[in-house]
Amino acid sequence: MSSARGEHRHPGEIRKSQNWIGGSNLKNAVFIPPTHQELPELLTDLETFWHNEKVAIPHLIRTAISHYQFETIHPFLDGNGRIGRLLITLYLVDKKLLTKPTLYLSDFFERNRGAYYDALTTVRTSNDIEHWIKFFLTGVSETAAGSKQTFEGIVALRQRCEERILQLGKRAPKGQALLRQLYSQPVMTANDVATRLEITHQSASSLIRAFEEMEIFQEITGRKKDRLFVFSEYLALFTSQISPRQIRRLKPKAT
Repeated sequence: MSSARGEHRHPGEIRKSQNWIGGSNLKNAVFIPPTHQELPELLTDLETFWHNEKVAIPHLIRTAISHYQFETIHPFLDGNGRIGRLLITLYLVDKKLLTKPTLYLSDFFERNRGAYYDALTTVRTSNDIEHWIKFFLTGVSETAAGSKQTFEGIVALRQRCEERILQLGKRAPKGQALLRQLYSQPVMTANDVATRLEITHQSASSLIRAFEEMEIFQEITGRKKDRLFVFSEYLALFTSQISPRQIRRLKPKAT
């Protein structure tokens, strides 16, 4: 919640007041979650459901029901959607369905926001949990397929880039080291490159120019100073509509 919406609304603390979803107040709210006095019992019941091995429910179905219940309880003043989506992945990792947290449904829910809220509302108004479960499983299926495609794209991109870097001769080892760094920080300055690789600023600038010539790096500011270089092919695998402003936000803040 740091540096994000809700960072001052007691993040991580179970709410002690009433919240609501949609509208500007309780009178015109789209949905009003349970009162804060009910939260201990409701959260205890949800946790029991997560760990109740006596009930034979496939894990994906259990996760779908759990997500609906968590969002309906809405235990925090803010961040319930973010935390609820994280819990999906963490549950699947805990149950060994995922070895790493590589399935994140936020993009699917965001692209289908109207259908997402409609499906949750349908359960609350008509107890039609089946409609919600089908929607949720569709999201899992599409997200998994997309993640697989992205991973395959990363592998292919890495092979292409490594082939280009081999042309650098003696600088190839430093080029390979920089490439590895770019997967965790795809936006860098010359100072970043120098620091990460423990080389001089002059050497970093030379390596950056080589990466630009090989079309691995793309400069996005158009300035002569404080320039940002982006591993654009890599970012394009995750989204085809990322703006320069969004890319700049990927640059870590100085500490």
